Amino acid sequence: MTPKDGTAASGLLRLARWGAKWEQWWAAKTLPHFATPAEGFEMKFPRSIVNPSAMRIGSDVKLGPGSELKATTRYPGGWLRHPQDDHVSQTFEPRIVIGDRVTATASLQVAAFKEVVIEDDVMFAANVFVADGTHASLSGDVPYKYQGITTPEPIRIGRGAWIGQNAVILPGVTIGELAIVAANSVVNRDVPPRTIVAGSPARAIKRYDIVAQEWRRVDGEDRDASSD
Repeated sequence: MTPKDGTAASGLLRLARWGAKWEQWWAAKTLPHFATPAEGFEMKFPRSIVNPSAMRIGSDVKLGPGSELKATTRYPGGWLRHPQDDHVSQTFEPRIVIGDRVTATASLQVAAFKEVVIEDDVMFAANVFVADGTHASLSGDVPYKYQGITTPEPIRIGRGAWIGQNAVILPGVTIGELAIVAANSVVNRDVPPRTIVAGSPARAIKRYDIVAQEWRRVDGEDRDASSD
């Protein structure tokens, strides 16, 4: 590399660093006001935050790019409305609670119609979907986006849990503290504390034995157990 090439590369590197710092500053500057101070909160661009006044955010929460926090107060939104208003209309009183030091690699989607609680120190891999309500499917003759939302059921993700890549957490689920949801799992029932679940639908495969201080396989009927 010639001196001239080195100077150009050094200049480009400085420019890239400046751009990254500027983006970080702008991302922090343009955050909305939540129901709590949300000290140290970071949510990288691109991002979407809907009805932040219905969200309580702890300290030092870090969410990667492509993430969405959505507290829905009215359904349907503009894109899902029937042009002749031939759709189910609903109102909700949602709440999203995120504890301290929660992290997400990228593309975390949290949708609340009633309540989603994520406790302290939960770790999300990329592309995780969490929603306490889903589209109704009462009729096979009407497009589902016009049928409204099923009755929401609260979701709670316990302290220190680890939610793997591409996981889906369905309405009404409680995930116990320090549980692990494997990548690509669909969770439609409660997960006990210190339990690893995997699959679609997710089933228990290991539990942590506190006395023995080791993970042990779950076999037979215990695989579907919803509590210790």
